[in-house]
Parts: sequence; C-alpha cells; structure tokens
Amino acid sequence: MNNEMYLKNIPHATVLALDRLVGYEPGKIVSLTLVQRKELGITLFAIDKGEKIGGHAANGDAMVTVLDGTAEITIGETPYTVSAGESIVMPANIRHALSAVEAFKMLLVVVKPV
Repeated sequence: MNNEMYLKNIPHATVLALDRLVGYEPGKIVSLTLVQRKELGITLFAIDKGEKIGGHAANGDAMVTVLDGTAEITIGETPYTVSAGESIVMPANIRHALSAVEAFKMLLVVVKPV
C-alpha cells in the first residue's frame, strides 16, 4: 500500500471547514496550496475587500467555489457576481479576473491538459 500523500498542508482523515483554513489579512491576498501538479492545482484563497487578481488566462479550466463573501469574476468581457456557496468555471485560454466586492474566500481548482 502506498502511503504517499497527494494533498498537502491539511490534515488527512479529519473533517475540515475549508473556509477556516485561510484567514483574511487587511489589504492582502492569502493563499494555501493543497495540490500543485502539472495537471492539477487546488488552492484556497482569502482575499480582502477591494483586492484584485488581474486579468490573465490559464491553459486549463479553472473552477472557483466561493466559500465566504462575494466576488466579481470577469470572464472575457462579462462580469459575474459569485457569492458563498456558488461556483463558476473559467474556461481554459479565456482571459479572466477576480475582484473582492467584499472580503471573500474561495477554493480554486485548475485542471490542465497533460
């Protein structure tokens, strides 16, 4: 049996509240990487109100699940308001940006071609 752990920075075999694993810091974007592989990235973020992640494109599909608060996520030229409990997929190779309408936490899953 292989005991290698693929998820890092979190306890295994433990019930977790993902939104409690990252905390807000004034004027900052805080992140916690859970998986960073060539084909897959999973990261938790806590983004303070007014902070932004500027426009960029990724070579894989990126799914955001908002855990707390509200974000404005722009995909191409279209803005979307995404609140706690909601998710949106940012398609591969399409420019996107995120802005904290209010402080928000998100789980980001990026799946890339191998």
